Amino acid sequence: MSKRLAEVARKVGVSEATVSRVLNEKPGVSDATRQAVLTALDVLGYERPTKLRGERARLVGLFLPELNNPIFPAFGEVVGSALAQNGYTPVLCTQSAGGISEADYVELLLQQQVSGVVFVGGQYSQQDAPHEHYARLMDLKLPTVLVNATIEGLGFATVSTDDSVAAEQAIAHLHQLGHTRIGLLLGPADHLPSLRKLAAARRVAATLGLTFDDDQIVQSLYSLEAGQAGAVRLLKAGVTAILCASDPLALGAIRAVRRAGLQVPQDVSVIGFDDSALMNAIDPPLTTVRQPIEPMGRMVIELLVAQISGTDVVSDEFLFEPELVVRGSTGPVSASASARKAT
Repeated sequence: MSKRLAEVARKVGVSEATVSRVLNEKPGVSDATRQAVLTALDVLGYERPTKLRGERARLVGLFLPELNNPIFPAFGEVVGSALAQNGYTPVLCTQSAGGISEADYVELLLQQQVSGVVFVGGQYSQQDAPHEHYARLMDLKLPTVLVNATIEGLGFATVSTDDSVAAEQAIAHLHQLGHTRIGLLLGPADHLPSLRKLAAARRVAATLGLTFDDDQIVQSLYSLEAGQAGAVRLLKAGVTAILCASDPLALGAIRAVRRAGLQVPQDVSVIGFDDSALMNAIDPPLTTVRQPIEPMGRMVIELLVAQISGTDVVSDEFLFEPELVVRGSTGPVSASASARKAT
């Protein structure tokens, strides 16, 4: 007990006597100090006394699928800063191969009596992944907000970039540059944002007199290496432009083009998605579809804080329009590119 008192006291910057008064519900402690002590207990991994467990900690679980794609740390920074401004401490939960499962993270957060949860990507975006832990959050009525996908049948508030608009902007741009054989480099086959992009690409292509044959569509993991491997297949199919579902995929595609002895954009144009950090500093600077993460992050916090305060929010998906940022990785289709045939 004394070790716990000392650690919590150090964390908060108060005396052990003050911590003891909070744990024993004695008077003479301000609400702010009391809350700080309870939050410190949660952060340090100590269980609250039974009589205090009914109260929610000012902690919010923040799920990021992985940190290799710069867009996820960027989202995390926006959401984390906004949480801090509202008096909440984010508890970062990152996914990695062989690491703690999303369902186990949820159980750990529930043990810590978190006030809410934000998912910036996760298993809910994959149709074939386990979803039982989301139903548990719904049954417990824990304030929850999803980013960039929605779950059928569960009433979570969701904030998304409009994938349909993103695909339409990119396809229209490439068509204006004269490209008629465009490759799609997307995420896994059950990934909802990629499925939305694919549906929109097919729809806008039909209006422009274009088609997407099976060999013009590659679905893979979201990584630079997967992007490179997928782009090799698309180049064999004779595409003159590649539309990617993430910036790391686009970087992999550019590497594949160069290793094939071709140039970007002279031989093959490449478009990414996210406009993550440093995409304007690569060679050539990447044309990409920018996600509006600042306004999306603000909406996420508004929805979460409203739920925490007891206000009913619309269990709907709020769509934010992306912006095509044209840089040096796209250009007019060349005669040599048009002449290349699928092998």
